[in-house]
Amino acid sequence: MKPVQPGYENAFGALRQFIRPRRRDVERCELCSAEVATEHAHLMEPGSRKLLCTCNACAILFSAMGTKYKRVPRRVLALADFHLSDGQWESLMVPISMAFFFRSTPDARVVAFYPSPAGATESLLPLETWTDIEDANPVLQELESDVEALLVNRVGYARGFAAPEYYVLPIDECYKLVGLIRSNWRGLSGGTEVWQRIGGFYDGLKRRATVIREDAHA
Repeated sequence: MKPVQPGYENAFGALRQFIRPRRRDVERCELCSAEVATEHAHLMEPGSRKLLCTCNACAILFSAMGTKYKRVPRRVLALADFHLSDGQWESLMVPISMAFFFRSTPDARVVAFYPSPAGATESLLPLETWTDIEDANPVLQELESDVEALLVNRVGYARGFAAPEYYVLPIDECYKLVGLIRSNWRGLSGGTEVWQRIGGFYDGLKRRATVIREDAHA
């Protein structure tokens, strides 16, 4: 073994204090591996409905190149005066009082999903019913395909203590809600914790949202 020259070991020891250990719990861009903040950009691959965590540079670059990825927007709109009758909601055949709807490019139609303890579950959506709802709410015609959704929350309304809530929001927020429910659901009714977290999720949307009234929008 070649002997270490005098002073080298101490020199390397001094350099080590300037080397910051790589954290294992940081989130990284899935395209370039750069570290990203907790709140970061996402790209959607419509064909697989896969979301990629990305840095801002990659989100801008890949979405501008006309690749298979689409950048997920960040706007959140609270739709005051949204028109949806009880009969129309029932005709959508969603088995629970919460669901999100978006226009799928690969499927060439609007699709509906609802959160469940097993994850996001697709519901068969009668297109004629959706067309009526879209005609009554022109803001829905402006949803960006694959990456923006209408989120409907009628849980409080169904139980008689709150008005329905309707939001236009990024698709990643919908899957965030799905993950929250899936990871925190306990027993048959979900448990206290999951409903507290759901309430916190909607409180966050309210703080971020721009309120849109249909009459003013038109």
